[in-house]
Amino acid sequence: MKEKLKQETPRKKDDTITGKKGKTEQKKNAGRLSVFLKTFLVVFLVTLVIATPLFATVSEVLEINPGGEDAPVLAEEMDMNVLIPTDSPFFEAFTTANRVNILLMGVDHHNLTDTIILASFDMDLKHVDLIWIPRDTYYFRGQGYGDRAHHKINAVYQKNPVNTAMAVSEILMNIPINYYALVTYEGVAEIIDEMGGVPMDVPFHMRYNDPLDRPPLYIDIPAGPQVLNGEKSVQFLRFRAGYPDADLGRIKAQQEFMKSAFRQCISFDLPKIATAAYNNITSDITLRTALYLVTKAIGIKSDDIATYSLPAKRVDYYVHPDPVGIVEMLTEIYSLEPEEEEEENVTGAAVAID
Repeated sequence: MKEKLKQETPRKKDDTITGKKGKTEQKKNAGRLSVFLKTFLVVFLVTLVIATPLFATVSEVLEINPGGEDAPVLAEEMDMNVLIPTDSPFFEAFTTANRVNILLMGVDHHNLTDTIILASFDMDLKHVDLIWIPRDTYYFRGQGYGDRAHHKINAVYQKNPVNTAMAVSEILMNIPINYYALVTYEGVAEIIDEMGGVPMDVPFHMRYNDPLDRPPLYIDIPAGPQVLNGEKSVQFLRFRAGYPDADLGRIKAQQEFMKSAFRQCISFDLPKIATAAYNNITSDITLRTALYLVTKAIGIKSDDIATYSLPAKRVDYYVHPDPVGIVEMLTEIYSLEPEEEEEENVTGAAVAID
């Protein structure tokens, strides 16, 4: 089979990001997330160390993870050698790139994944790409699901992170996903209370009431600079209705929140916060892997982080993925460029997948 893709010269720092308004916005978003990513690895490592039994052997310690023995392991559940079609235009890139892809999920009281982010770390180039997947993304789950709400990607989880990982991988052209990390809103509240709250400049008065939600949801956060405790932080993260640019506005707000939260985190008692994080995070990332990722992440700067939103179009109730836009985004992320004579075939394959 003729090779459809060729390697491109590694991206320069001023390359344009698909779906972004320009270099300034890209650098602004990258700066917001650099502290989050670096500190996430450090806090994750510390939480694992704290939770290690004093008399465990070195080999046992290295295999500990916050999910416990019963937590699903993506490497065992998702055989990417099978899931990635050999005729895929991304087959060579997905199977040979020295990348680790981690699915980050925030789970609400209804076991819905309210926040879904795929973090892709190129360990050779020390470059991180973050892809936000809208919670309303359409994902057909079969004829047995009559309620249209069940065909949103946030409903796929069903208390098993493998389900969401499979769905995200399929939408992103069978991209390999190596690990996952998820946290509940209760866990977020406890962690934030341990760090003394999160300073935020709330852009407008956030008000929303839903007495029928379980538990009832009441959001009332005045505008202006303030320190959000655990409860108010959860309200801030759950608020969706008032952003002028809808989901995009909520994503930007989450980025700002993460930046402030992790800056606050390193200013307080890290071991205490790490213990709270360990008790509330479920992941299949072992200490051995965390150590390896920390060493590979040394030297990452804000310019080395790029953010994306899933290329998609909102039509009424759903956000429908745009296959052509997804191919373009993944082509850029994996530093690939379609051969001119094969460009039509690549686009056609993407449309067929949808």
